[in-house]
Amino acid sequence: MGDVHELEWAPITLETGLRVLDLIGVLAFAMSGALLGVRKRFDLFGVLVLGCVTAVGGGAIRDTLTGQTPPLFLRDETYLYAALLGSGLAFAFGTRLARFERTLSIFDTVGLGLFAASGAIGAINFGLGPLGVVFAGMLSGVGGGVIRDLIANEVPEIMYRSEQLYATAAAAGALTVWLLHPHVTPFQAQFSGALVVWALRWISRRGWVRLPVRRLPEDNPQG
Repeated sequence: MGDVHELEWAPITLETGLRVLDLIGVLAFAMSGALLGVRKRFDLFGVLVLGCVTAVGGGAIRDTLTGQTPPLFLRDETYLYAALLGSGLAFAFGTRLARFERTLSIFDTVGLGLFAASGAIGAINFGLGPLGVVFAGMLSGVGGGVIRDLIANEVPEIMYRSEQLYATAAAAGALTVWLLHPHVTPFQAQFSGALVVWALRWISRRGWVRLPVRRLPEDNPQG
């Protein structure tokens, strides 16, 4: 009888774990977008819009790529409530944070890892191959941040910060999910992929690894 109960509860526990990770990612990205809005001196409505678009943008890209339409945040408004909560918290307490830029980066990194990993899980469930999983996971991770930066009139971070791994970290996290998925539970694969993203972001922010940049002759006038 105990075994039967285990079989009945295991899928619910797994589904709940994946959902919690998704909601944490939404909350983190919402705070990231909203904090940027506060820094840019947006009004309350602008901060809420920027936070919510940042929070659901990556998930919408993920769901569209994996054929889950309409996107999850429209089918389950819990995600929108989480986005509004994160945005509201950032608006209320953002100016009291001791290290504004660092806090923005922390929330952005948390969201990046969770969405890259969840995007990879969605792509695997849809039957995509390794390159498709990596591509979908990467776009899911960076999509919200790119939308945030464009709305706030910023150059998207993935385009110019070669000294900090961003899209590359998201791709590595998605690849980790694909490699681990046959051997562990989806929750374990997703969490492991997110950990890889966080670790790579931490390492790159300390200058230990960076992507090469092509130098043109005019960049070195003494040459």
